Amino acid sequence: MLPLVVLFALGTGTVNISIADIWQAIMGLFSNDSSSSSFSSSSQIHTILFDIRLPRILLALCLGVILAISGAVMQGLFRNPLADPSLIGVSGGASVGASIVIVMAGEWIQSGSALGLSAVAVGAFVGGFIATILVYRLATSEVGTSVTTMLLAGIAIGAIAGALNSLLSYFADNDMLRQISLWQMGNLSTANWSRVAMVAAVAALLGGLFPWDSRALNALLLGESEARHLGIDVQRVKRRLIVLTALGIGTSVAMAGMIGFVGLIVPHAIRLLIGPDHRWLLPGSALAGGLLLIIADSLARVVVAPTELPTGILTALLGAPFFVALLIQRRREI
Repeated sequence: MLPLVVLFALGTGTVNISIADIWQAIMGLFSNDSSSSSFSSSSQIHTILFDIRLPRILLALCLGVILAISGAVMQGLFRNPLADPSLIGVSGGASVGASIVIVMAGEWIQSGSALGLSAVAVGAFVGGFIATILVYRLATSEVGTSVTTMLLAGIAIGAIAGALNSLLSYFADNDMLRQISLWQMGNLSTANWSRVAMVAAVAALLGGLFPWDSRALNALLLGESEARHLGIDVQRVKRRLIVLTALGIGTSVAMAGMIGFVGLIVPHAIRLLIGPDHRWLLPGSALAGGLLLIIADSLARVVVAPTELPTGILTALLGAPFFVALLIQRRREI
């Protein structure tokens, strides 16, 4: 389905582009005849496809991979199919970090400068990592890291982050408040090739490292003591998975804001389809997450055209009813 959805996303937008024009533009990339009339007539289509839409599609794909595979890992680590990457506090911390930068560097943000947008991304990334470190330190003792304590600590840090966000919003002016609100809704409109390269590197890193722990995650489904008896270094696995998840979610939130439900819905749905074996669940969730976010972003561009809806709103509108339907189906099966 993924190539078909990418093709649909390339042709869909304020300016609809046919499959024939997309194919002609792709062939034009390999053509050296830049003076031909056909090339001149397709230059606008070329710009729309390869400078605007393709970076956004690839960014959505990579972010969907990060969010979904991180959600699958967190659900396996917490042994709860309703777990979410935000449980370790990274989303709340990233939101506070971005809000601080928006309030403190309001002039840069309002002017739309690249420096201001980069500062927001850095602030979100640093805030997410600080929150994760706090949660991990609160949950770690001499005997190891308690998953239950980590869950409670993540809820507490999330509540503190929500209070700080409300405080910053109270002192922000109207322009700053709008920037904070739009950022927290999640948006892919700032996609460019440099952002795609950064997010793709993180997605490739997680996609390469997480499957190495698939057998450990399968063992953890039996319980921590059983996993230790099977030879799994539980403490080391927990530390590595939490750090990698914080890296992935921190990067995602820094680049696109708060995009919810992908890390919760996708792994749960894939688990119902193919089972809980993480050797297949992780790559399946990664592909499905990219697929879902591309569809949501494509719809966000056309639902209220020529304006755009924040992508996070579409993921919530698509994800919440689907999740309720899954729960109803599961209840009937029980």
